[in-house]
Parts: sequence; C-alpha cells; structure tokens
Amino acid sequence: MTERTKQTIALVDDDRNILASVQMTLEAEGFNVRTYTDGESALQGLTAYPVDLAVLDIKMPRMDGMELLQRLRTRSNLPVIFLSSKNEEVDQLMGLRLGADDYITKPFSQRLLLERIRALLRRNDASRAEANGAPAGGALIRGELALDELRHKCTWKGEDVPLTVTEFLLVKTLAQRPGLVKSRDQLIDAAYGDTVYVDDRTIDSHIKRVRKKFRQVDDDFNQIETLYGIGYRYRED
Repeated sequence: MTERTKQTIALVDDDRNILASVQMTLEAEGFNVRTYTDGESALQGLTAYPVDLAVLDIKMPRMDGMELLQRLRTRSNLPVIFLSSKNEEVDQLMGLRLGADDYITKPFSQRLLLERIRALLRRNDASRAEANGAPAGGALIRGELALDELRHKCTWKGEDVPLTVTEFLLVKTLAQRPGLVKSRDQLIDAAYGDTVYVDDRTIDSHIKRVRKKFRQVDDDFNQIETLYGIGYRYRED
C-alpha cells in the first residue's frame, strides 16, 4: 500500500489502551489512523477530516456510539464497524438497524478486526476507484434505477440516491432479479455474508431507510414490495 493509496481508518473508543494497540496494528498494515476518545470529538473530526472507514465503540462518554452513528448517517455513508461487549446483543442489533455495516464483540482478535476492515473496504472500494479516475462499468439498469457498482453510485430518474454499503447491496440483490421474491435470510446473506449475525428486523429497518431515501427523490417510489411473512421483491415494469 503506497503513501498515495493509503486508506484512513478512524478509531473511536474511550479505552486508550485499545486505541493505542489497534492503531499500532493498523499502521503496521499500511493504514493511516485517526483516534478519538469520545463521540463529540469524533463527530467534529470526521466532519472536518473524512476517512474511509470508522470503528466505533458503543459505550462512550459525551456521545455514545449509537448517537454518533445516527448523526453520521445524516451526512455520510461512511462504512462503520461497531465494537461491543458480549452482553450487548441488543445494542449490536440496534447498531445494525441504525446503519452500521458490521460489529465485533470485545475482547476481540486484532487480526479478526483487520480482516473485517479489509472486507468492508473491498465492499466499498468503488469510491476509491472513482477518486482514481477509473472508467465507469458494472452498471445495472432497471427502468429509472441505475446502479454503478464501480463507483458505488445509485441514481433514480437521474437523481443521486446516497446509499450505505449495506443498502447498496440490498438494492442490487433485489434489482438483479425483478419479480423474484427474496427472503430476509437471502438478503442477510447478500448484505452481510456469513460473518455477521443479524435478525429479520434488521433487514426490515434497512429496507425502510432505503425507501425513505428513494422517496426523498421521488414521492411515488414503490419499486420495492413487501410480501408479508415471505420477504421482498423489486417490481417488474
């Protein structure tokens, strides 16, 4: 990883020992790292100095990870990994429903965290390709919907629809096969693979946010249909 292509990771945790240890590991692997010890300073720093991915602790002073994520999601589709304790399963699921892309429980293997970071960055590497001037490609067109996988860009009727990594994968999975019903389990596999446990309600929350984002562009958007007790499908035109 050369200096020009170094990716920057933000670490947000009130445990300075964890920050120092993880920072050392990531820097040894060629990443730039910015650290914050509370949610308020992280929000200010991430707003002023955008990064490629953030690792957030849930329990922090001044502003916890949940509130920080909610505020970030109003302005950014930044890939986010949550850190949580084993007894915080409710918080883990809530974090995913709020738009986190992954979570890891404490205590954790730094090697595992590194692999999760790399996997999530690969899922979001389209933004890096766009910054480097890569040509357009991998486009999926479904009527008024256009998904450019290379640039991680979604448009509806020519208007940008900003989606997180997970939301983009869900829309792509549904739009690839219009009319075909996808169960929640199938959508979980498409969005998270087999590395993260999420429940059905997490997918419902993601779909709700996706619809809201499309309806900010088009009040009449109704392409994603719910089949109660079964799953979702993208409407055939």
